[in-house]
Amino acid sequence: MKDLIAKLPKAELHLHIEGSLEPELMFSLAQKNTISLPYKTIEEVKHAYNFTSLQSFLDIYYAGANVLINESDFFDLTWAYLLRCHAQNICHTEIFFDPQTHTSRGIAFKTVIDGITKALQKGEQELGISSFLIMCFLRHLSEENAFETLKASLPFKDKIIGVGLDSSEVGHPPSKFQRLFVECKKVGYKIVAHAGEEGDSSYIWEAINLLQVERIDHGIRCDEDASLVKLLIEKQIPLTVCPLSNVKLRAVKNMQEHNLLKLLRQGVLVTVNSDDPAYFGGYVNENYEAICDNLDLSKEELKTLASNSFKASFLSDERKKYFINQISQY
Repeated sequence: MKDLIAKLPKAELHLHIEGSLEPELMFSLAQKNTISLPYKTIEEVKHAYNFTSLQSFLDIYYAGANVLINESDFFDLTWAYLLRCHAQNICHTEIFFDPQTHTSRGIAFKTVIDGITKALQKGEQELGISSFLIMCFLRHLSEENAFETLKASLPFKDKIIGVGLDSSEVGHPPSKFQRLFVECKKVGYKIVAHAGEEGDSSYIWEAINLLQVERIDHGIRCDEDASLVKLLIEKQIPLTVCPLSNVKLRAVKNMQEHNLLKLLRQGVLVTVNSDDPAYFGGYVNENYEAICDNLDLSKEELKTLASNSFKASFLSDERKKYFINQISQY
């Protein structure tokens, strides 16, 4: 199975670029930019990755992002991720970025997006990896702040395909941002949102009914509500599931109890992704390997998951068919 995982073409649809900041690069950028870190060694950083909840992870995540200052930092961060994609046969990626994490520190929106997009362009030219960029709003911040971020994004709209909603889920339901997402849709952005990881199934209902999402990021708590699962199957609303992340953040007790395979067999359009791989112990292939090692996954189901990653993407129908045909040949 490991060999098949390595060979299959795959897309990644749930990746926070700030969450791909490996400790080695974090220390390198901290030194370059004279940023003080709360850790003395790379081993200390990795030891701190024993999270007890989403919030305990976010505290370290935002601290790590402080080393990103210049356009070249965002380029280096993105390029390092793309090299890992190339090594794992990820042919297409749809990357989240959190502008508020950086603009709140005085980093210009242009600095962030130019660094990321220059790396993405190089990735397509030199590695053959296609990509789209999705701007996420931080749900623990105010609606007013999110509207300001939407406005700041408009001069760069040609570089951003869609918008999402991330950060601390509980206490910040999708309904908090309903008016914002109405405006995002008017602008022409595609809509996704994190829902149903820590938040219960009502968060997924709100994301669908109020935000009118095209994809649900995580969504693993959908099985609390049979009528919701039925809707996901009927409308083929994709879930971008992140198995290692779910276990690491204790949204799932252990990998053996993960509901990904159950949902897949019911007909839910499930995909496999890495979320914040530098923090959660693996990129896309490691996530596939984890579910293969712990769930009774067949080779055909593995191929279905890989095909789903393209079906659920924002690629053209022609490009989707191209990759799905490639997968079917294995």
